[in-house]
Amino acid sequence: MRKADLVTAIVLLILAAVVVWDSYELGIGWGPGGPGSGFFPFWMGLIMIGCCLGIIGQARRRPDGKPFIPRKGIAPVLKVLVPAVGFVVLMQFVGLYVSAAVYLAVYMRWIGRHSWSTVAGVALGFAVIAFFVFETWFLVPMPKGPVESWLGY
Repeated sequence: MRKADLVTAIVLLILAAVVVWDSYELGIGWGPGGPGSGFFPFWMGLIMIGCCLGIIGQARRRPDGKPFIPRKGIAPVLKVLVPAVGFVVLMQFVGLYVSAAVYLAVYMRWIGRHSWSTVAGVALGFAVIAFFVFETWFLVPMPKGPVESWLGY
């Protein structure tokens, strides 16, 4: 567990340092119109650096004993990871709404063990509602696939 804490903290520390650097170049001062565009990210990056340094300090004092993920914990992690990766890959071919429906259906049936009627109702209902909210209400174009093209969108 100690190695995982150290690696994660170091990666996040590097990311926070990049945020601080870029924010500084954007301008972190206070101008006549209020704070500069880098003001908020700069301070959030500094707070993140402080937290990462605290995690590194704690992890260095703790003995390394337990594994990050015990053997029994790998299967539940993969049950979440595999559908999520499938969702991202599928979205490239069929768009956001169809892949979201498939993702929900797979997850509800595989993990939740819900009935097929519940799975179909929730998955299709969510995709249709999300489509109308984003495409017609908010007017935010999302990745579309052949089904949306077939429907004229």
